[in-house]
Amino acid sequence: MKTKSPLYLGLMSGTSLDGVDVVAVRFNEQGNAYQYELLHAKTYAYSPEWQASLANAIQLDSAALEQLNQNYTQYLAEIVRQFMREYQIPIKEVAAVCSHGHTVFHQPEKAYTLQIGNLPQLAQLLGVCVVCDFRVQDVQLGGQGAPLVPVGDALLFGEYDACINLGGFANISYDHEKRRIAYDICPLNILLNRYAGQLGYAYDEEGRLAAKGTFDETLFDALQNIAYYQSLPPKSLGLEWVNAVCLPILSSFDLPATSILRTLTEHMTHQLAAVVQPQQRILLTGGGALNQFLIARFSNLTAAQLILPKDELIHFKEALVFAFLGMLRLVGLNNVYASVTGASIDHSSGVVFYP
Repeated sequence: MKTKSPLYLGLMSGTSLDGVDVVAVRFNEQGNAYQYELLHAKTYAYSPEWQASLANAIQLDSAALEQLNQNYTQYLAEIVRQFMREYQIPIKEVAAVCSHGHTVFHQPEKAYTLQIGNLPQLAQLLGVCVVCDFRVQDVQLGGQGAPLVPVGDALLFGEYDACINLGGFANISYDHEKRRIAYDICPLNILLNRYAGQLGYAYDEEGRLAAKGTFDETLFDALQNIAYYQSLPPKSLGLEWVNAVCLPILSSFDLPATSILRTLTEHMTHQLAAVVQPQQRILLTGGGALNQFLIARFSNLTAAQLILPKDELIHFKEALVFAFLGMLRLVGLNNVYASVTGASIDHSSGVVFYP
């Protein structure tokens, strides 16, 4: 009887603050690539209290932030235990829990990035190996610490010309002259959710709110002229950048939230269309892939073939890839490409904690 490949749990919390994605997955090596078997996947939505705590974390002093880190680590442990109960996963079957944590600070230009929930207590609370804190080493090696998903794009989804994730930020990953290139394209749900929230919605379902809005050309031009779009990769974005660059522009316009959403959508889809080529096969994932208005506008602006996979992959690709990064770390293989992040070398990143 064929032996089952090891089981890994992947955890992901993104900047859109919708919740913690958890997957159970197995990987099998196939030549120079890998296949995955996604067994279970679920999102555990944040309560309004957790959303507020995480959104406000960037303002906390060091003592309060450390307490939040402790509390969030315990919260992640509770989620993992609940996931394992729901899907009847025995602890002895789990090779490792591979967790991204939740980003509070991301300032690679200052050689600093912080994801909370990556404390050794997570391994102790769960009684299983934990691989986490994937970004810190890359920043120490002079890299952006992001994006990290491109290794998974290359080795799990290599049949596509490029992978675009439409999450809190939109990012792209593709091969160019035998090197993997990846970078953040523009903000996405981190802004769309903000203005949907002003209208009483957690997010703009299918882009219906934006579709009702009026396009504002002056705001569009101001957004298009943001300096980041002229800079070359490696490059990445974070909440601090949104607060410092985007929000001052948006708040200077006295427009209804629907019109801001409409104009933001136009801006974002123009940025997306600018980075893809005609006839390319593009895999789209992340919550923004379900925004029908945004996808329609993107499709109208490009001749590339935009491919929407099953909802499960749309929602859980990042959690799946962090499980993959953890697996690579444990077997000692590189899981970060210097060509993507700008680090001095390719390397195997992630801190390993044992119970």
